[in-house]
Amino acid sequence: MNRVIKTFAYGQHSVRLETGAIARQADGAVIASMGDTVVMVTVVARKEKGDLDFFPLTVEYEERTYAAGKIPGGFFKREGRPSENAILTCRLIDRPIRPLFPKKFMNEVQIIATVLSIDPQINPDILALIGASAALQISGVPFNGPVGAARVGFINGEYVLNPSLAQLQGPSNLDLVVAGTESAVLMVESEANCLSEEEMLGAVMFGHAQSQAVINAVKELAADAGKPRWDWQAPAPDTAMVKRVAQAAGPRITEAYQIADKTERNNSLAEIRGRLTDELAAELSAAATNSSAADNALPAAIGDEIKAVEKEIMRARVLAGQPRIDGRDTETVRPISIETGMLPRAHGSALFTRGETQALAVVTLGTDRDAQMIDALQGEYRDNFMLHYNFPPYCVGETGRVGSPKRREIGHGRLARRALRAVLPGVDNFPYTIRVVSEITESNGSSSMATVCGASLALMDAGVSTSAAVAGVAMGLIKSGDKYAVLTDIIGAEDHLGDMDFKVAGTRDGVTALQMDIKIDGITREIMAQALTQAKSARLHILEQMARVIDRPRADMSDYAPRILTMKIDPEKIRDVIGKGGAVVRALCEETGARIDIDDDGTIKIASTDNAAARDAIRRIEQITAEVEVDAVYDGKVVRLMEFGAFVNILPGRDGLVHISQISQQRVKSVNDLLSIGDQVKVKVLEVDKQGRIRLSMKAAPGD
Repeated sequence: MNRVIKTFAYGQHSVRLETGAIARQADGAVIASMGDTVVMVTVVARKEKGDLDFFPLTVEYEERTYAAGKIPGGFFKREGRPSENAILTCRLIDRPIRPLFPKKFMNEVQIIATVLSIDPQINPDILALIGASAALQISGVPFNGPVGAARVGFINGEYVLNPSLAQLQGPSNLDLVVAGTESAVLMVESEANCLSEEEMLGAVMFGHAQSQAVINAVKELAADAGKPRWDWQAPAPDTAMVKRVAQAAGPRITEAYQIADKTERNNSLAEIRGRLTDELAAELSAAATNSSAADNALPAAIGDEIKAVEKEIMRARVLAGQPRIDGRDTETVRPISIETGMLPRAHGSALFTRGETQALAVVTLGTDRDAQMIDALQGEYRDNFMLHYNFPPYCVGETGRVGSPKRREIGHGRLARRALRAVLPGVDNFPYTIRVVSEITESNGSSSMATVCGASLALMDAGVSTSAAVAGVAMGLIKSGDKYAVLTDIIGAEDHLGDMDFKVAGTRDGVTALQMDIKIDGITREIMAQALTQAKSARLHILEQMARVIDRPRADMSDYAPRILTMKIDPEKIRDVIGKGGAVVRALCEETGARIDIDDDGTIKIASTDNAAARDAIRRIEQITAEVEVDAVYDGKVVRLMEFGAFVNILPGRDGLVHISQISQQRVKSVNDLLSIGDQVKVKVLEVDKQGRIRLSMKAAPGD
């Protein structure tokens, strides 16, 4: 294959798409470059359909440390399991691409994005998504693309296309990623600093408009280098079976969807599915004129059609204006209950329940030493805010494996973290490392948004000085032709059978996080505007319910939370506090029970659950770093006796000489006559010479 290259301007940089030179045995391979950031994306699809009853699409994002000119740490010196950022990028690629494969397409497809080179200021995630779109488009695989993607910032009231990392960490009030087709938006992921709904909608539209440049370039690449499209056709439906299943299942499922309780409804639906599958399989097998109708695939086909009937019934009821599955209208939020301070030893806790979704959020406070060290391709940094989300199988009444977090758990935890970060205090005002853990104890609806609410409550319960409370809600969509309905606070069945999962979190003043996934070809500005409007109304309602329980951070932290006191010393004195081999600071920690962290600029943080111990540590550090003042009087301790006088310790590590003539107003024949090692004496500083030697006097000290 000849090398084909397409280049186009994109924000501050140009994007270069190249194919035909590398990975030529893959169905599609594209090298996507922006500045010094380079990502290779490959697509391979099996020509044979497997036995799976779902679409087996896998997306892998590989970070190679050579891309940043680094050698991996650890014993084996090679890359290990994917980082959290890699997992989140896999999700970012998967979400807008998956809906564009044809229904009933069950061939295995694997997308692998490998970071080959990285400019620390250019995030490779957008390039990986663009490369995946291009690789799919040239592969010949059935795919209704291409997809465009853009990152949007908001600086000084203006939208910025593909801002640098420095801009995102500095002046930008927004970090938003939008992906979509030529006609509509498919996916949005964002973090914002309390922007209005209008500003968020404008950012989505801006990003979608700018991403048309990507779509045009990918089309041109596919025109020049694309492989022939697969001759794939969806299996023809068995119209007789479809009609018979609809007749038999329709009335029973309609009745089941009148049951508001999730467990009862699911039990009823499971019984209907099982009974109908057996009955119809026997009936249709007996009526079949050939053996193929009675094969093992028939029960599975009947089961799929029953699910299709369920979906159609639920959607038709909503579009007809009838009550939703649990009896609500389209804008009502489920009942909310809240408890705080449930766990006596935790530093902060809250139980947030909305309908049949429940999150137990727990806050733990630590010191700088507890911050997470992140070894990213862009460089190492410390993260002093962690939010971990756990979704155990019991929360949906199931059994399952319990172990390391799955991609979904990492993604939901990151969404909640984004929603809360805008209201957290800076480390200068609140020098703690904060860890929030959300245990989903019950789930029927958006547990990530319940996590946002529960975590906000738990942070206030812990006394973290957040600037505002944060709440979140998940919106849904039912769309058929030109008719549509936007649903507030969707439950699990509405998420599964609907067309959109649109999560919005924020304060009373604005949006802090937004995430949208679409299962259809895309949605319009009008639908997004309505979803944002309904989400704002729901968010304000939830915030009002939260404020009735706790409306501001508690003034006092838990007795079991560490108190962190901060002091500043001359950086030249740091070595005195640390001591040889760390002996001094280690002794301070052991004797006071406090944890002491020292920064290079002389900032010292003392953490202890005992305030008196922390104050004692500060007093002792002040003594270690204090300068000896002439004419000052000190309470000292005799540490050494000589014929000509005694050495007295007046500050940690600082001894001075009391000459025999300065011990008493009377003539002293022998130092041993008046002093012994260990005696506590009051001394006055007479002189500190150029070599730092200290001359003391007992007889000049007051009270002698």
